[in-house]
Amino acid sequence: MIHEVRVLLSTYGSRGNVEPLVGLAARLRGLGAQVRVCAPPDEDFAQRPAEVGVPLVPVGPSARALTRAALPPASLPRRAAELIAGQLDTVTEAAQDCDVLVATGALPAAAGALSVAEKLGIRSVSVTFQQLTLPAAHRRPLARPGLPLPPEVTDHEVLWELDARNADALFGEALNTNRASIGLPPVEHVRDCVIGNRPWLATDPVLDPWRKSPDRDVVRTGAWVLPDGRPLPADLVAFLEAGAPPVYVGFGSMPLHAAADIGRVAVEPVRARGRRAVVARGWAGLSPVDHRDDCFVVGEVNQQALFGRVAAVVHHGGAGTTTAAAPAGAPQVVVPQPADQPYWVGRVAESAIGAAHESSTPTFASLSAALGTALAPETPVRAAALAGRVRTDGASVAARLLLDAAG
Repeated sequence: MIHEVRVLLSTYGSRGNVEPLVGLAARLRGLGAQVRVCAPPDEDFAQRPAEVGVPLVPVGPSARALTRAALPPASLPRRAAELIAGQLDTVTEAAQDCDVLVATGALPAAAGALSVAEKLGIRSVSVTFQQLTLPAAHRRPLARPGLPLPPEVTDHEVLWELDARNADALFGEALNTNRASIGLPPVEHVRDCVIGNRPWLATDPVLDPWRKSPDRDVVRTGAWVLPDGRPLPADLVAFLEAGAPPVYVGFGSMPLHAAADIGRVAVEPVRARGRRAVVARGWAGLSPVDHRDDCFVVGEVNQQALFGRVAAVVHHGGAGTTTAAAPAGAPQVVVPQPADQPYWVGRVAESAIGAAHESSTPTFASLSAALGTALAPETPVRAAALAGRVRTDGASVAARLLLDAAG
């Protein structure tokens, strides 16, 4: 009798952390595996695993609520301890009969999930959806909350060593206390424990090239994207067909506490260029800026279908939105928010498929200039050329690698 492989996909974070797992889960199911997904209980994306026939095991508090709370850095060790404890409780039960566990998302949550795999003696894979968490000699690490990196230090090796110490200061005690509670020995460095010797990088190699490092064997799978067959709402289709392609404006899972102003500031430059706008509510809760009929507001929507019908995509620079816009051939205007988003600004600019907004707070003038670049005749040509080179098999590659690892 052939053993049916059982896989647990575990994450904690926003839509950009959950959606790739849905793509992988669908491919794994297509190859005959049983799959479960552990993820936050946020209604924005909690239904997505069920849409591909995979059960969601809710873990931890709402990621949206934590993001909107804007917690002070001093509270992070306590929050990390709570996240790790939640992982040990929920993931341990979900992983009982599994052959392999995939861990990604927030560092303390991934550390907790990997500790569960270690305790249960099952194979595990650590995955990142952006390469900035992987130490590399050619760039600085990202600063961790409340622990800025000294600007006068330019030696990247020194900065990565400091980054490891900073991660330990934030999460080390929380992780090792929880590990002790289930009979596991302490780890020396949280970051390196999570990354391991052979992490997986699930990004598109064209949009996000990786410089090989002699210190670490990184597995490139390509981005995990699930083809989305959901139809666009009829009223949105009617809006799209009523005129020239509009400009999409959305900031995904960023709370943007000045959301009303940002919505207006983003839409007015679009109008000034004679374009209509499709505005995504997102976690910022963007709403119509007035009662004019040239602005259409959407909630949960098939981005793959929508981005193929817009003139440009104005967004926050999340890995998920950047990766969704690229294969659609849509020029991008990236207004970067925290974490890895300035990196994706750079990738869009270097690939010449859009415009990089220099700051996180747009003005009418700054966004007008960026839109001018994105809507210039040559930019859609370059965006379409790159779209034709983007890989579409990343989730399939990862699924087969996982099943091979599971034996």
